[in-house]
Amino acid sequence: MNTFMKISTSVVSSLVLVAGFGVVSVAQAEDLHTFKRIQLSDQFWCEGANFGDLNKDGVNDLVSGPWWWEGPDFKKRHEIYEPKTTFTLKLGPMTSVQVPGFEGTLGKDNKYSDNFFAWVLDFNKDGWNDILIIGFPGQDTSWFENPQGKDGHWKRHKIFAQTDNESPTFTDLTGDGKPELVCITMGQYGYASPDWNAPEKPWVFHAISPNNKYGKFTHGMGVGDVNGDGRLDLLEKDGWWEQPATLAGDPLWTFHKQPMGVGGSQMYAYDLNGDGLNDIITGLSAHGFGLAWYEQYREGAEIKFREHIVMNKEPKENKYGVKFSELHAIDLVDMDGDGLKDIVTGKRFWSHGRTGDPDRNDKAVLYWFKTVRGADKSVDFIPYLIDDNSGVGVQVVASDMNGDGLPDIVVGNKKGTFVHLHEKKTVSREEWQKAQPKLFTPASASVK
Repeated sequence: MNTFMKISTSVVSSLVLVAGFGVVSVAQAEDLHTFKRIQLSDQFWCEGANFGDLNKDGVNDLVSGPWWWEGPDFKKRHEIYEPKTTFTLKLGPMTSVQVPGFEGTLGKDNKYSDNFFAWVLDFNKDGWNDILIIGFPGQDTSWFENPQGKDGHWKRHKIFAQTDNESPTFTDLTGDGKPELVCITMGQYGYASPDWNAPEKPWVFHAISPNNKYGKFTHGMGVGDVNGDGRLDLLEKDGWWEQPATLAGDPLWTFHKQPMGVGGSQMYAYDLNGDGLNDIITGLSAHGFGLAWYEQYREGAEIKFREHIVMNKEPKENKYGVKFSELHAIDLVDMDGDGLKDIVTGKRFWSHGRTGDPDRNDKAVLYWFKTVRGADKSVDFIPYLIDDNSGVGVQVVASDMNGDGLPDIVVGNKKGTFVHLHEKKTVSREEWQKAQPKLFTPASASVK
């Protein structure tokens, strides 16, 4: 079990009093947070996992690949669709075995799954949550209809023929209170929306960019209100697309150029430094190095950005000496309850296999970076290691899964399926201090 600490908000002080003598000692204590790591499978079925209540018992269940596990203990597993895939693993010159799943870290060669992202929602309004699955880039997106507690596979509804980009999302982009599938398809950025009276029918695509021939393996995308007009814009590695005042007639959105790496992961617009302007958070290269935030500032009415590197390819480029490659997924959530959103990310281990990307065989780390605002509008990101043998996929979900008010983390990738349950206890200041990340010195680089 790895630990991380709540640094700046809740401090519990204990005063020891002796009658007639007042205070004779003061023992200060602070909150220490831990993650309980649960591995549900070591098989490679997907690159993303999620959760929701699928059996109407009031408890969240976990979705990963062709399976869902009943919460809260995740011991009972059910099939959503038939898990047909296997691969041959050669153990010796005369011995081979068939291994369930796609070939990930249980094998030797690099393969990809057909299940990249998952979301849970009651699409047909029958009172039972269904599951949306985005497949391999360039393939279809489908939602699987909950059989309402009955045995058997879930009915598949193919609703969008070609979902491109390696960071598509399912969120309310348009502000109508209902989520859309935001992605690239056939060379254009845009969003696909259902007829909510018949969500099983093909969803309608609304282009927001010209056909710039964006490829199906384009990396990096997100949504957020960049200019503060109350409407969500689309973020991508080359800039941002401004949502117009009205979407009537499907107008193309206005593009604002701002290079932000070669294409990383999910992207977010959020006011990191507290100046009232939303900044942009992104990974710089999904198959290389780099985590950065782009500080928004204004010159008159013009929106501009300054790049700030949080972490890159050398330990010295991070204040705490942390560096890892393959940041293919990011979530943004307040991890410690201090009111500021923090960055959750990690390494997508073997994203291109054992001989692909830089540092591909390093530990599959999972971190959260605590956001700390400075009085001078600077921002520090304090790195806390959650785990070093799971990492992320192309999706990582940080949210309160078990209802205790603490964000948990779910992961599906080439190493399997994982739940990291967030726990909290009160410890002495001394124990808390020992667990704090240390500032980088050249001598410490070899242990990162």
